[in-house]
Amino acid sequence: MRRIVLFIILGILLFTSSPTRPGNATETTIRQLSISSSINPVTASFIIEHIATANQNNERAILIHLDTPGGLDTAMRDIIKAELNSPIPVIIYVAPQGARAASAGLLITLAADFAAMAPGTNIGAAHPVAIGAGNQPDSTMMKKVENDAAAYARSLAQKRGRNQDWAEQAVRESVSISAREALDLSVIDLIADNTESLIQQLDGYKYIRDGEALLFSTQGTILKPVAMNGRQKVLNALSNPNIAYLLMMLGIIGIFFEISQPGVVLPGAIGAISILLALFAFSSLPINYIGVLLILLAVVLFILEVKVISYGMLSVGGIIAMVFGSLMLIDSSEPYLQISRAVIAATVTVSAGFIIFATSMIIRTQRRPAVSGQEGMIGEVGEALEPIHTRGRVFVHGEDWQACSDRPITEGSGIEVVQVLNGLKLKVKAIEAVNLTETTKSKED
Repeated sequence: MRRIVLFIILGILLFTSSPTRPGNATETTIRQLSISSSINPVTASFIIEHIATANQNNERAILIHLDTPGGLDTAMRDIIKAELNSPIPVIIYVAPQGARAASAGLLITLAADFAAMAPGTNIGAAHPVAIGAGNQPDSTMMKKVENDAAAYARSLAQKRGRNQDWAEQAVRESVSISAREALDLSVIDLIADNTESLIQQLDGYKYIRDGEALLFSTQGTILKPVAMNGRQKVLNALSNPNIAYLLMMLGIIGIFFEISQPGVVLPGAIGAISILLALFAFSSLPINYIGVLLILLAVVLFILEVKVISYGMLSVGGIIAMVFGSLMLIDSSEPYLQISRAVIAATVTVSAGFIIFATSMIIRTQRRPAVSGQEGMIGEVGEALEPIHTRGRVFVHGEDWQACSDRPITEGSGIEVVQVLNGLKLKVKAIEAVNLTETTKSKED
């Protein structure tokens, strides 16, 4: 009897002290992400990071709310690799109503284990476009890119049991369809009005892992929304063409101010930081470097206005170069990659106005007579303290000075400084006697 009691106590102790199976606390969790921007390296990093975390925590699934106009091919393929290699199911939900999964968004949706859309959404238009500077690729290269994208779309649709022919058509012909048409054509698995409805409908759906059909259960699951951290939000915002353009213009103004007024430091530092951030943003945008060169030419013309008397012609040329450079900066027909015309108009107006104002102030400062140092002494008036010819003394600006003159000057005569010689000796000329007190006061005023 004693042995039985001891075995029972030992069993209870072993049971209560045994570690829980990893993931028990989170195996009923569905991690929920929201993407409402272009597909870029930042969004790709965010999605891949949370797919990996969800798998490490043995969560039930990962749900991605998707609303995107498209994005970079490399970022898209990184996301798709993470989807295809995820042990837990990946759910793509094109939502909310009015959202879209265009271009790269279509292929990301095709790669998901479960694809769903909200009413009033659309999917498709996945024809590849050239992302890069200046010249577009030739027709042969574009044909290769198109064939590669079409084959990729077919392979994803085939793996997930979706409509391969339509997937290829979406790439080659840029067709786009509504949520209802996508369901009828077997492009997606279901339509759901909201997230709760989606979770309920997915209960009992099957998905394939390692050739084995598994049953997906949503019983007892809870949603765990996650969002980008502060760093990711900032970097994602920088990928917006309007933000990138504003940063570039801010950087140019800062650098211009530092060049025109050396030693101020702060505008130059802000300008350098803005330029670097703009370059980061441009790495994911189709930049036409002719546009960049035109904007830089505008800055050069504004700077030359300070050095060369052009009666405003250089400034006019700078404004024209800035306008055309801004319009040519983005080399893409995709609307989501374009810089807003209103932003261009406002930015060019403000930037050109500031630069012209700063230039005029610099020119005015340069033309203003010197009021200090040796140059400030020229034009000052005083009185001869003794007869002056080759040498003598004068009283100027409250001090006695050694002076010389080309013509003799009698003691007590009024004098005017015409030159400061080496050794702080003044060259003067005779003038009519003046009231030194009134003259000094008028100069100070």
